[in-house]
Amino acid sequence: MPMNIVVLLISILLFFVLFFGIGFILNMILRMTWVMAVIYPIVAILIIDKVRFVEYFTNSKYAFKELGHRFTTLATADIIILLSGLAGAIASGITIKLLRKNGYQMF
Repeated sequence: MPMNIVVLLISILLFFVLFFGIGFILNMILRMTWVMAVIYPIVAILIIDKVRFVEYFTNSKYAFKELGHRFTTLATADIIILLSGLAGAIASGITIKLLRKNGYQMF
């Protein structure tokens, strides 16, 4: 089913803000600037795949084959939405880095 442009724009904004916020909070608490940018690909894989997490260890060949199939069948809108989440995670790291450089000590 094709995605409405309004739904796409709202989804892009929501993913950006969601992962910016989560990344900002994790960066403040854990004091590791790029923690969400590193964790985001794992979160994206969990969003995309339909395979249980345990199967990556018990039935690796099937799980990774299924994941590759899911990646190749993603729609353009889905890729854009997921990339906006990654951009939010990276933006949170940049923001924290700039704030620390300007003398703000968070937690």
